[in-house]
Amino acid sequence: MKVAVLGAGVVGVTSAYYLARAGHEVTVIDRQPGPALETSFANAGEISPGYASPWAGPGIPRKAVRWLMMKHAPLILKPKLDPATVGWLLSTLRNCTPVRYAVNKSRMVRLAEYSRDRLIDLRRETGIAYDERSRGTLQLFRKASDLDAVDKDIEVLESYGVPYEVLDRAGCIAAEPGLARADEPFVGGLRLPHDETGDCFKFTGALAEMAKALGVEFRFETRIEGLRVEGAAVAGVRTSEGEMKADAYLAALGSYSPMLLAPLGLRVPVYPVKGYSITVPIAEADHAPVSTLLDESYKVAITRLGDRIRVGGMAEISGYNNRLEPRRQRTLEHSLQSLFPDAGRVGEATFWSGLRPMTPDGTPIVGATPLANLFTNTGHGTLGWTMACGSGQLIADVIGGKAPAIEHRDLAIARYA
Repeated sequence: MKVAVLGAGVVGVTSAYYLARAGHEVTVIDRQPGPALETSFANAGEISPGYASPWAGPGIPRKAVRWLMMKHAPLILKPKLDPATVGWLLSTLRNCTPVRYAVNKSRMVRLAEYSRDRLIDLRRETGIAYDERSRGTLQLFRKASDLDAVDKDIEVLESYGVPYEVLDRAGCIAAEPGLARADEPFVGGLRLPHDETGDCFKFTGALAEMAKALGVEFRFETRIEGLRVEGAAVAGVRTSEGEMKADAYLAALGSYSPMLLAPLGLRVPVYPVKGYSITVPIAEADHAPVSTLLDESYKVAITRLGDRIRVGGMAEISGYNNRLEPRRQRTLEHSLQSLFPDAGRVGEATFWSGLRPMTPDGTPIVGATPLANLFTNTGHGTLGWTMACGSGQLIADVIGGKAPAIEHRDLAIARYA
């Protein structure tokens, strides 16, 4: 088939690659001059299937109030009082129950674990390089109460056979020796030894070149203006370069997917939650993290990427804006310097923000839509990099009429109908 992939972030490019590998004729359309120049550009760099968890969970409303009052707040609330924002917030609150959290986390871990396996296969088959490391992820707890609250997550990890280690302070330092120099106390951590790290931007660029070698056409600097529908199917995609036609259409536009789908009457509860990152040159290699550390107190990930440290996190609910707020940079710097002092040249850091496509239940929307030839691969939130390869393979199977290797029906847009 001829397939039009709308969006050239990591999710769109992986989808295009797997579609082309399955024998389809693929065209990728994106407004940017190259791949991975928006949310995929400078994300936290972690590939953490075991930590795939909804932001909506038991106790989160109470914690959110405390977070809003913190000097280095992991949550920043500047909402516009429009129906989309209010509806998304209310739906997120409805998902903060133990039952819904367990269901949503199980969906996310299933897809994330599958994605990690597909990434390993891809690396073995192609030799793709992207400053990757397979040294695990450590979730660090500064407070004993946070460490004591991981039982529910451990239950899900055990149900999926995900290896884990609960560590005391000494165990954390053994896993991440740089923590021996930490300026602030911490009590322990939860380590997933099979998690990975890597530069999402480098990966996406390299995979785009491999996709081109398979015949994928990339049409960059081309704005997507809408879809033309005839009957119960899409007949074409309107762009700044004219209408383009295909047999199937895949919406992989991240936070901008609702704008494309709403005129068609398709409700996609994706909201742009802004995250920030800094990229810091390493000053002392022995003092830097060896992999990814998740600072639970500030909801910040600190990741080793080659000769750089990527520090990313926070959640700002402020609509479609990419303004860089200096206070957020100071929070990222504080997290890094309090745990890994002297590890990086913070004065040379580059500062970035991106819009994560978040759903109220945390689960991405991957699969068919009510329109016969329209499909979605969006709503991955903070886990687009973690879930990209699995989502790409899954949607390529769905579009090609092949049964995916994992259960997927509860990932489709129909669950929001």
